[in-house]
Amino acid sequence: MHRIEALLAQMTLEEKVGMLAGSGQWHTTGVARLGIPPIKVTDGPNGARGDSRSGATAACFPVGSALAASWNTELIEQVGAALGQEARSKGAQVLLGPTVNIHRSPLGGRNFECYSEDPHLTARMAVAFVRGVQSQGVGTSVKHFVCNDSEFERHSISSEVGERALREIYLVPFESTVREADPWTIMAAYNRINGTFACSHHPLLTEVLKEEWGFAGFVVSDWGASLETVANANGGLDLEMPGPGRTLDEKLTAAVRAGDVSEKTIDDKVRRLLRITILSGRLDAPEEIAERAIDRPEHRVLARRAAAESMVLLRNEGDLLPLAAAELRAVAVIGPNAEVGQLQGGGSSGVQPHYEVHPLEALRERFGADVTVHHEVGCKTEKYVTPFDAEQLRPASGEDRPGLTLEYWNNADLGGTPVLGRVVRRSRAIWFNDVAPEVDFADFSARYSGSFTPLESGLHTFGLMSAGLSRMYLDDELILDNWTQQTPGDAFFAEGSSEISTAMPLEALRPYELRIEFRRPESGDAAIQFGVNPPFPEDAIERAVAAAARANVAIVVVGTSGEWESEGHDRLDMRLPGRQDELIERVVAANPRTIVVLNSGSPVSLPWLERVPAVIQAWLGGQEFGHALADVLCGDVNPSGRLVSTFPVRLEDTPAFTNYPGENGRVDYGEGIFVGYRWYDTRRIEPRVPFGHGLSFTTFEYGPLEVAVEQARGAAVELSVEITNSGDRAGQEVVQLYLHDRDSRLARPEQELVAFHKVALEPGEKRRVEFSLDDRSLSYWDPALHAWVAEPGEFELRVGASSRDLRSRASFNLK
Repeated sequence: MHRIEALLAQMTLEEKVGMLAGSGQWHTTGVARLGIPPIKVTDGPNGARGDSRSGATAACFPVGSALAASWNTELIEQVGAALGQEARSKGAQVLLGPTVNIHRSPLGGRNFECYSEDPHLTARMAVAFVRGVQSQGVGTSVKHFVCNDSEFERHSISSEVGERALREIYLVPFESTVREADPWTIMAAYNRINGTFACSHHPLLTEVLKEEWGFAGFVVSDWGASLETVANANGGLDLEMPGPGRTLDEKLTAAVRAGDVSEKTIDDKVRRLLRITILSGRLDAPEEIAERAIDRPEHRVLARRAAAESMVLLRNEGDLLPLAAAELRAVAVIGPNAEVGQLQGGGSSGVQPHYEVHPLEALRERFGADVTVHHEVGCKTEKYVTPFDAEQLRPASGEDRPGLTLEYWNNADLGGTPVLGRVVRRSRAIWFNDVAPEVDFADFSARYSGSFTPLESGLHTFGLMSAGLSRMYLDDELILDNWTQQTPGDAFFAEGSSEISTAMPLEALRPYELRIEFRRPESGDAAIQFGVNPPFPEDAIERAVAAAARANVAIVVVGTSGEWESEGHDRLDMRLPGRQDELIERVVAANPRTIVVLNSGSPVSLPWLERVPAVIQAWLGGQEFGHALADVLCGDVNPSGRLVSTFPVRLEDTPAFTNYPGENGRVDYGEGIFVGYRWYDTRRIEPRVPFGHGLSFTTFEYGPLEVAVEQARGAAVELSVEITNSGDRAGQEVVQLYLHDRDSRLARPEQELVAFHKVALEPGEKRRVEFSLDDRSLSYWDPALHAWVAEPGEFELRVGASSRDLRSRASFNLK
């Protein structure tokens, strides 16, 4: 504290205000005169990307919904610690995560990043994650504060939410994390809450977060969310990102001099920033650390374990799983996500993994040479044309290596000599506020050039989209013109054009000259994506069916991708993209020994569920997805994941259906506190698959739920239940405890998750699982009193394996 005050006393008003906006995309602003360095941040939360210009790869862990499906807080803390190490390898002091928004609707584009529909489960995961990351001397940025639960009009929409729902559902993960784990930063959202921008919301940022909960870190804006100078400053925002500032800049200095913002308010913000500069060690070690790609063996093991433990066995009729590899001779591995699985979602959370393990290669490795593995894709699911395979590209420079030459000009028309040139492998780029030191981000153009060699003859479909102007040439012929006319689309955080495409006949193994030109837009971020789809067989499903019929077992890997589940837009429905449902129906008709693997981050429709004997929800599993899936399918790992969100029968059954995604600039949270299973249970709506569900290769028995004594307010309620592994395999059970209030003065859900434990048991082993509930666990928020109320009366506690598989109950009276 003495160091903070000593530095603050030496600073001019201009220097103080200068610290309150970033100096670039990933750095805050220091004060060189006083030896105060900037802080570097990096995107997360399933990896630490660093500055994408460095090209440094990163460990890619399972996404948020997958991690939460493990229901294992110790595991999540270990993943957090690994991500803290990853952030340090990128020279960063803050990891931008975890994402703790609520799965209000299964259509939320960013649900994969978030943990759950349940606030208690989300809170426990968030606390563990933050503790893990910050154990490495790296801060977290818990996001997005608050009610940023969909992507529709996310920069402006007002989330109209009642006080009770705010307190009981949406604020719970933030409150728990602040009170229990002391996160270094909180990220304020883009949206409005009840008409006021999140970055200007004094009642939430100042009165609740900083004063009531005692948050000691700083509040940072989501990137570009700071829009109101005085309102942001007085509301409680401490740091505008990215830089240079647009609101917390010289306009803020003028507002202080005019008396609209007090200098004490500025001092508080600077203190918070200086505190993190000291906590991170940056003040004592101000030199920037070069980004490194460190592929740690222990991170590989942890990523594989996390992916396997997240997988949820939804169905296993006739004990089809686990597979006995020694008894198999032929396996059909089918589906659009089999050869190239989806490891993560779309948007700012994406990283370039150190390596990728996909299902097909992992299963071939696991089954060995004695088992014939036949692969058929079955159908296509691409929302956009697939980016080019770098191995089919060669740069214009003539080098014999994969990729294209990428050149930049500091003008709008690619005129004169390029200021920068390099070879790149990726045919997708997003330039956030800067490109490279040599390139003027405010006025630049770029050209990709080289050759493309198709592997087969036939009709190839080329695609192009951009945030900015773009065009594509093949053998000097203009084939795609996104330069003279564009149609808005939802790519690139809804700032890009729609994709344009064209089909052209090409000859196999003949090089074609390829050129793509780009000019940055007048404002905003700049981005481009281009690619090609090779010929696709019209009889793809028939081929898959034939392969399944010849096999001992068929494994169908289906799902979504980062094009469908992404920051910037929501899904339109819950259906699997393309003809995947048809593919599943026809494969299981041809081979009754069919296993469906769902490679998605959010609930999807399962119209065929009762006809498929074995189904696994595998999520978006990170770099070790393929190995983890093979581990579960073959019984090397006994599945112990549990659903984090309800899978509904119909979209019309969902709580937010009539209030989603919003209209006239508002989205009404009309379901109130009845989110997720709270809605289905209270309204007696049968889900497709209930919250908390997940099977095992063993079985568990529950004894009676025992409450130690009846309790008065202020004393903990102690209870326990004995769990027995009654099967012949070691396994883990997630013991879930739900509370039902029989005498509530205000309406409450039928039941609420209040505690859970994950317990590992050997065959025949018994263990007593103990719970302790405090008054807060029994309470509701009373808007009339603006307080939590633990109301005297009778409560019923229910323990079981899911919200619909309750094994034992007990009641007590709160006196």
